[in-house]
Amino acid sequence: MKRRTATHSNAERWVLPYADFVTLLFALFVAMYAMAQQDRNGAKRLSASVREAVDTGGVPTALRSLMASHDGSRPSPAPTALDAVARGQPATADSGLEKPFGKLSEALKGEIGEGKVELRLGSRGLVVTLQQQSFFPSGDDSIYESSYPTLARVAAVIAGLPNPVQLEGYTDSVPIHSARFKNNWELSTARSISLLELFQTKFGLDPDRFSVAGYAQNGPAASNDTEEGRARNRRVEIVILAH
Repeated sequence: MKRRTATHSNAERWVLPYADFVTLLFALFVAMYAMAQQDRNGAKRLSASVREAVDTGGVPTALRSLMASHDGSRPSPAPTALDAVARGQPATADSGLEKPFGKLSEALKGEIGEGKVELRLGSRGLVVTLQQQSFFPSGDDSIYESSYPTLARVAAVIAGLPNPVQLEGYTDSVPIHSARFKNNWELSTARSISLLELFQTKFGLDPDRFSVAGYAQNGPAASNDTEEGRARNRRVEIVILAH
């Protein structure tokens, strides 16, 4: 009987090393999963959740915790101010550009209502979209003088901020070839430069704060298959960059 007991004990010694091995594999899986996430805060929340589950209930509990956080059964984090703005709701926290966004929303209320200007606040910063038909003649980079009051209100907000600004020109997909512009690249870039020159000469903004870019038909805001979509794609965006 003693010999059988010793044999039985030796046969079960593999259980502890095997459990340790499984735990190590699980830890590796969690680490790889966390590194694959672009949201660092989400990875931190996941790691904290797993550590808590391991401390209190072992690997099975940790697995349940991981699956719950992945399938959405765990409570979602509170929406940020940028999330609220993206949904068209008032922001609840100051992200640095919330106040300028609200100020421009009020100052450009008429232009926004008429479809001349669009505003959005995102990860890059505060974006003011100028629709071409309200600011530039077709196929040209000169700026309508009638749009100066609108641009003056934008310039006033920029002047009160330390943020760098990027001016980005876009066109639709219809090729252009005129006496002045050989292609859409030249036209989109020329419109950005014209806007920079206006901000500098008429509104006194420091040109060193600005960068310009022309993207031609790349980065469309809508489909180029319809006239309405092409009209939306013909635009210049003033991007007040987030720090």
